[in-house]
Amino acid sequence: MGLVDNVERGLEKLVTSVFRGAGNSEVKPVEIASRLRNHMDAKSLPVSRGRTLAPNRFEIRLSESDFARAREWGSPLAEELCSIAVQHAKSQGYSLQGAVRVNFHKDSGLKQGIFEIDSSSASASSGSAKSAAPAAAPAPPQPSLPPRQPSRMQPVLDIDGQRFALNAGSIVLGRSAEADIPVDDSGVSRKHLEIQQRGKATFAVDLGSTNGSYVNGQRVSGETELLDGSVITMGRTRITFRLLPQPQGGRV
Repeated sequence: MGLVDNVERGLEKLVTSVFRGAGNSEVKPVEIASRLRNHMDAKSLPVSRGRTLAPNRFEIRLSESDFARAREWGSPLAEELCSIAVQHAKSQGYSLQGAVRVNFHKDSGLKQGIFEIDSSSASASSGSAKSAAPAAAPAPPQPSLPPRQPSRMQPVLDIDGQRFALNAGSIVLGRSAEADIPVDDSGVSRKHLEIQQRGKATFAVDLGSTNGSYVNGQRVSGETELLDGSVITMGRTRITFRLLPQPQGGRV
């Protein structure tokens, strides 16, 4: 996470002026970068032994005002986001089918400060997607990444219809945009809960949150081990912990 965090801090410093809007309704580049990483995790797909495919084409839909600011910066912003995607693929051992591309689009149905990310996996031969704003020059694909050995069971979090794969030893959830998984809930602290992987076991660790964390209705005092189907409650947000099968033949 260290290298990616450094890239994001540089990105925030570089282009934060482009996204200055009204009050706290602005879209921040670091929020896009964090959502992009989480999107790659949620959409990653084990395709064979030791190979997990992640998306490499990203369409970022912005409100009219945020799109205008993104267009002012153009390709440099998209290129920085491409770099973050490539670094995240390296850190997680994901395979990419082709070059990484990030395009921006205007969505008149979105309010200022709200954005959406659509993604797909596409090879170089499929051509680039049309873009209403400058797209990044493609980052080089990573065909030679060392294969990531999958576990027999992949721990994931299901949050409001989105699935986040837990591919790191520590994942922080909270209202802050700097959390690994941001949770948009006023009842959630900025850094509310940490999910820790210890060998084959997974634990929920409350980070001194104001309103507390609950697992299956019981308040977390210190830490609680998570089992398949455990329900975590933070504020008004319900999160289901699942263990999903990995391809056969992988080493634990």
